[in-house]
Amino acid sequence: MVFSNLFFVYLFLPLNLILYFAVKNKTWRNCVLLIFSLFFYAWGEPVWVFMLIITAFLDYLWARCVEYFRENGQRTRMKLALAASLVFDLGMLVVFKYSGFVVENLNLLTGLSIPVPQIALPIGISFYTFQTISYVLDVYRGNVPAQKQYYKYLMYLSSYHQLVAGPIVRYSDVAAEIEDRHTSAQDFSEGITRFCIGLTKKVVVANAAGQLVAQYMDAQLSDLSVAGAWFGALLYSIQLYYDFSAYSDMAIGLGRMFGFHYRMNFNYPYISKSVTEFWRRWHISLSSFFRDYVYIPLGGNRRHQLFNICVVWFLTGLWHGASWNFILWGVFYGVLLIVEKLGLLKILERIPAFFAHLYLIFLTLIGWTLFYTTDLQRLGGYLRVMFGLSGNPLTTPQLSISFANNLFWLIAAVLFCMPVTQWVKNWLERRQNEVVRTASGILTALMNVMLLFVCTSMLVGDSYNPFLYFRF
Repeated sequence: MVFSNLFFVYLFLPLNLILYFAVKNKTWRNCVLLIFSLFFYAWGEPVWVFMLIITAFLDYLWARCVEYFRENGQRTRMKLALAASLVFDLGMLVVFKYSGFVVENLNLLTGLSIPVPQIALPIGISFYTFQTISYVLDVYRGNVPAQKQYYKYLMYLSSYHQLVAGPIVRYSDVAAEIEDRHTSAQDFSEGITRFCIGLTKKVVVANAAGQLVAQYMDAQLSDLSVAGAWFGALLYSIQLYYDFSAYSDMAIGLGRMFGFHYRMNFNYPYISKSVTEFWRRWHISLSSFFRDYVYIPLGGNRRHQLFNICVVWFLTGLWHGASWNFILWGVFYGVLLIVEKLGLLKILERIPAFFAHLYLIFLTLIGWTLFYTTDLQRLGGYLRVMFGLSGNPLTTPQLSISFANNLFWLIAAVLFCMPVTQWVKNWLERRQNEVVRTASGILTALMNVMLLFVCTSMLVGDSYNPFLYFRF
């Protein structure tokens, strides 16, 4: 099941909200949310829902053990409990996500013919594995107390708002709200608005961009022009941003409806003027996870900084998929961040912002090309076309027609990569009075209805179109 689905929007979500608010007891509300979350996951993964339940149970027990051993001064046993949790969680991730990749490369290197495992990847395993790892580590560090009731921990880990494609919500951020939360009228209203905006980004922009991306990124290289290759990379950058940020918006909006306040996951990354800034704005929950649980424990900025950056970005690339192009993509950004650390960042801060921004966009388009193309041979050919090294024409009449037909859509998509709505919101807040508040509320409600109507019209009869990050 996906959020951009009429069954979810008009049946699953309303039924969940009705039953959730029909009961006043906090325990029963958590149980309602837990049942709906498990049903949501089982809708697409009826087998793997049991693995999610088992993972939650084992980490719940190990966290309790970690806390008990720490309180009783048994540090060796505390470390063993933590190690058991990490071995299980990372072991499951390796088995399901990387076993086939490892065997394929082992066969390639040794000439062996070991059968390659064909294991289906459970949806969301990369996200909920990182969430449960962060929980046990935070208990180990003494940052949060271990959850005493298993069903509450299972509800946190399986919450359908952010289960299958993030953001990576840390237990420490919602621990208090798991125990006691209230949904104000403002929370509910803002949650609906955030959800409708996310739904529109997905249905109106990301889906439309996705239909165009394949025409260029998957085209015969001999038929592709230089401008066409760059246009395809631009379209993919738009699709990926609107697709993933849309899911995050909807997840954050859904959380607000139920009283949870999830942190921002995207902060207009394409307005950045350096790679360093870009990765402070893109997929913030993943970047902060690697910062707090890998980069800083390795020494952070204090020692072996460049080595730490290499490790983090190798793991970041690997996290995205069991394919060499993702590793190459991670190395690409790791090298860029190191170059900026060594002095380029100071230069970028001194030059006009326009040129620094062009620098970022240029590198981002190359980066998303690496991210998209899993076949390394084709990747090399595509890059040669992009940089005019293959003898392909600069442009084609077909590209000009396609660009002209999508010009207004493209301008709107680029425009709303900038904080336009935030500027409007800030402008209204500076002029707050009763009339402005009332008018703003009415306009917001009308906008939500209009956006929902447009999305519904586009989803009727539309083919199944899952979010891109489901495969990670």
